[in-house]
Amino acid sequence: MPDDLSSDFFVAPAERDPLRAAQETMRKALPKRFYKDVSVAPRDGAFAILLDGRPMRTPAGNAFALPTQAVADLVAAEWRAQGETIDPATMPVTRLVNSGLDGVARDPAGVAADIVKYSGSDLVCYRAGEPDSLVAAQSASWDPALSFAREKLGARFVLAEGVMFVDQPTEATSAFARAVAPYEASPLKLAALHSLTTLTGSALLALMVAEGAREAEEAWAAAHVDEDHQMRLWGADHEALAKRAARFTDMKAAAELMIALR
Repeated sequence: MPDDLSSDFFVAPAERDPLRAAQETMRKALPKRFYKDVSVAPRDGAFAILLDGRPMRTPAGNAFALPTQAVADLVAAEWRAQGETIDPATMPVTRLVNSGLDGVARDPAGVAADIVKYSGSDLVCYRAGEPDSLVAAQSASWDPALSFAREKLGARFVLAEGVMFVDQPTEATSAFARAVAPYEASPLKLAALHSLTTLTGSALLALMVAEGAREAEEAWAAAHVDEDHQMRLWGADHEALAKRAARFTDMKAAAELMIALR
């Protein structure tokens, strides 16, 4: 990242509370756009983003080295789309890449362990006992994740009714951990998987998206089955929907980054 942008402006989402980060970013004056041209260039076996011919660096000063042309194109498009100012809120892929290169790369095992921890209390394992309409909606949206875990990972997760915590079998979480382990080799993939997990509250839905077994839109809808059911009963909560739409921007960015890394 050029020196014009302070290291606390493009803060890695994995390193601080995302809601607070968004609020703090909104309070800061957006920096002026200081470049005209954005280009992508091969460099040292990777791809660099050039702003007026100068290579970008991360907020921590690391090389902004991207492993594929597709990822570089995603980032470059965000920088080209900036107007008179530079707004990180409109650059979710850039923020996620910074998170991967500056944060996740320092402790991939810890990030992977956090994802696995989610699987121990995964959203899709906690079911309603009533009403029948919600039970059916949860089953339709969440059972495919359990089938994916069973058939693709060899992991059999157990269900609970209500919100009382249930211990998942060690064999299940261990199988899930083995599926996540290869992601540690790529800080960007791991950052994307972590983002998908925290945004949906489900490590199983996140891994399905990462593995191409479910579209991001489908996983996002599955993550909000309960909320949508409440809105059908009591009416739409427009403030909640606006916040959800903002989060979905990050969800799509994580999914697009994962695809670009394949």
